[in-house]
Amino acid sequence: MKPWGPQEKQQWFAAQTRKRSYADDVSRAVDRFRDRFDVEQYGELPYAGAKHPLWAVRTRGWDERRPVALITGGVHGYETSGVHGALQFIDAQASRYAGRLNVLVLPCISPWAYEHIHRWNPEAVDPNRSFREGTSVAETAPVLRLIAPLRGRFVVHVDLHETTDSDESEFRPALAARDGKEYVPGEIPDGFYVVADTANPQLEFQRALIDAVSRVTHIAPPDAKNQIIGSAVVSPGVIEYDVKSLGLCAGITSARYTTTTEVYPDSPRASPAQCNAAQVSAVCAALDFALAHGG
Repeated sequence: MKPWGPQEKQQWFAAQTRKRSYADDVSRAVDRFRDRFDVEQYGELPYAGAKHPLWAVRTRGWDERRPVALITGGVHGYETSGVHGALQFIDAQASRYAGRLNVLVLPCISPWAYEHIHRWNPEAVDPNRSFREGTSVAETAPVLRLIAPLRGRFVVHVDLHETTDSDESEFRPALAARDGKEYVPGEIPDGFYVVADTANPQLEFQRALIDAVSRVTHIAPPDAKNQIIGSAVVSPGVIEYDVKSLGLCAGITSARYTTTTEVYPDSPRASPAQCNAAQVSAVCAALDFALAHGG
């Protein structure tokens, strides 16, 4: 098996179809926040003849003396509740933290992938393996530029994701084909879980999120090997990744408290509304914990 070259990547790109509208679902929602929040366009992605503005939403009364909370969604555009959970958090909850934390929300980092319900960008690159200094990846470089002036001030960062059945049916097989490797089937966990940073796990913080979300939807159990997606369960619903070495979004701030949420939207036990509510619950639990523990 050979890794994909330019021709194979172009063939893959040509087969992608637009399935929903970023302008309708995200940009219009952000416009409705302008009377309550500070909205900034921090970049633009000109893909396939369409220009996608990249939006950042900040709580009002930003105070340079306060610590900063970062919420990111839509790094993987197909993970719907990551985007809509971030928007719902802004609309319903973010104002509660004004005056206590500076809250910065990037609701959809990968607009093209959102519209095409895909994990990759149009160049067959996974943005969530591309958060590295000096990156040229179009989705990640603007994020790193945006947060650069705030380094050292972040206290908490929650990156909103999903683990879907399509990971096994589509995206992991495609990854193996792209990289010229054999596809090894895995197991999709049924339920919510979080991914801590191996170098800074903060398990009490992670458990606070699991406890909060358990009131909204069910928590993923470990498999027969006491693992979730191939990683050891270190606490109920908690696994660990070395987020910085992998180039994951959760590693960009060096905040004291960081996590990646993982919702399972394909479960018969969870509705789309529950998935969005789980993301909001996790964000609020994270910010509340940070405030209670020195944020």
